[in-house]
Amino acid sequence: MRYRRFVSHVVFMLTALLCATSFVASAAEVPRISVDELNMRLAEPDLVILDVRQDQEEKQIVGSERVNPRSVNQWAGNYPKEKVIVLYCT
Repeated sequence: MRYRRFVSHVVFMLTALLCATSFVASAAEVPRISVDELNMRLAEPDLVILDVRQDQEEKQIVGSERVNPRSVNQWAGNYPKEKVIVLYCT
């Protein structure tokens, strides 16, 4: 009886761990854009540039919008999914 309970707990924990890790995107999966490519695309109407830097004193890219990276849930739904969204930080 104790063995069955132990095995069921282990199976549950492994399943939960597997599910949790399947939703995390690795850095390799996130597309990156070079400074040169971004400069060439700045005039595109379907481009949204978000400044997620902590330091508010630094200069912004012209046309970008500052957003708080710690409150993603508050602003993430404000941008159309069909747009190209570029987040930049240092």
